[in-house]
Amino acid sequence: MCSEKSRFLELFKTEKPVLAMIHLKGDSSEEKLEIAKTEIDQLIENGIDAVIIENYFGSPEDVEEVLKYIRKERNHMIYGINILDDDKRAFELAMKYDAKFIQLDSVAGHLNMEDDVEFHDFIQKMRQQTNAFVLGGVRFKYQPYLSEKSLEEDLKIGMSRCDGIVVTGTGTGMETDLDKIKEFRAIIGEDFPLVVGAGLTAENCDTQLAIADAAIIGSYLKDNYKDYGNVSVEHVKHFMGELEKCREKEKCK
Repeated sequence: MCSEKSRFLELFKTEKPVLAMIHLKGDSSEEKLEIAKTEIDQLIENGIDAVIIENYFGSPEDVEEVLKYIRKERNHMIYGINILDDDKRAFELAMKYDAKFIQLDSVAGHLNMEDDVEFHDFIQKMRQQTNAFVLGGVRFKYQPYLSEKSLEEDLKIGMSRCDGIVVTGTGTGMETDLDKIKEFRAIIGEDFPLVVGAGLTAENCDTQLAIADAAIIGSYLKDNYKDYGNVSVEHVKHFMGELEKCREKEKCK
């Protein structure tokens, strides 16, 4: 039987896959779609392994328009979805547009006991209805900590609700503390996927991806290193050049 790690990572043809955020910036729905098209080209054509379409600056409807485009014009890509504050919609769109994975900012630790019981039933029901992998955050940036459980307890619960745990620091674009990545890895073990979800750069990818299996990246690939910037092909190429060095080290292990 395949381990959880191999099941998710088999989506990709390389070690240490990188998933890039499409933040849906733009002043109108039409502009958001056009910018997303351009960013997808810039990212995928320069080596990024997958994109995540997120309603960061847009709406779920804007996400759906991009998914329509991808399914029609770029369906050979690996793509995922993150619908902030609406997990149900994320699952619905993933099923409708054949997304390979869904990112949920929190899968454990963010709810009190009563609400968590309802959330658990929801997650299990939705996962049974889709073939999409679920990447889930625990102690995720900007998310509350209401469970009153230990980190180990919340991570173990999170592992029962997703196919990969996402670890971040305290904010978008802010480096994830290496000790936190190590702590997450020690708890979840080597055979469950661990994804660095924020603050990855060309400078820290070597140390962070020596521990984690994959990464989600957004701000670093922008011209101003901010979430509201424009994707910079120069930044993408520089990052991928450093990432390839990390991948070569993995092959030599």
